[in-house]
Amino acid sequence: MNVQRDNSREPVGVNSLQADINKKGRRVVIGNIHVLFNPKRGDIKLGQVRVLLQEAHALSEKWGKAAVVIAGDFNSTPQSTLYKFLVSSELDLLEHDRRQISGQVESVPGSDSGISKMRTYKRNRWEDDELKNASGSLECTRIKHPLKLFSAYACVQGSAWIRDGSGEPLATSYHSKFLGTVDYIWHSEGLIPLRVLDTLPLDVLRQMNGLPSEKWGSDHLCLACEFAFATDQMGDDSKR
Repeated sequence: MNVQRDNSREPVGVNSLQADINKKGRRVVIGNIHVLFNPKRGDIKLGQVRVLLQEAHALSEKWGKAAVVIAGDFNSTPQSTLYKFLVSSELDLLEHDRRQISGQVESVPGSDSGISKMRTYKRNRWEDDELKNASGSLECTRIKHPLKLFSAYACVQGSAWIRDGSGEPLATSYHSKFLGTVDYIWHSEGLIPLRVLDTLPLDVLRQMNGLPSEKWGSDHLCLACEFAFATDQMGDDSKR
């Protein structure tokens, strides 16, 4: 099974789910998302992700605990609170400033310092409508999602030239104010990522002076992963 993420033409906030059935009749829930860009609206970002994961889990349960793959532009970095929410499955909203949920910073690619400018905030205040956006309820300040997710790229070993310390690509997007990673392919238990499509090294991207370009039609790079069902892989190993 191959899953490909192409970020070229998607409106903000689009969530979609579908079932993919392999030759053996097994189903996989495949979800796609384009999270809101606005760095200050971490409440909406969390809400969009939370709803998609809840729906994906519901379909997985309906189809006999089918494996799940979620891919998309999460407009959040690997160091972000939103990324940690995807990995850990839970988050205490009051411990975080909604304006820093995504880890997005104003960065000038190719600058000598290589240091991103980040605005700091003194308090983690959440208004009622922001709590409702993030958690779905005015009463809830801790959010959870029901899936145990793993990043496909972080699970497949890659070169230090194109991967960060967490195993994610160093960059999946490049434009005038940002050079970094915001796109991911996530999978649930039951799937094993066999190989992924390498992204471009930072020095190559910097030579392009930003995307899109005549050669690249998007300011995002394409991600792709080939998966195997864990049961198939175990069966193959036992035959060796």
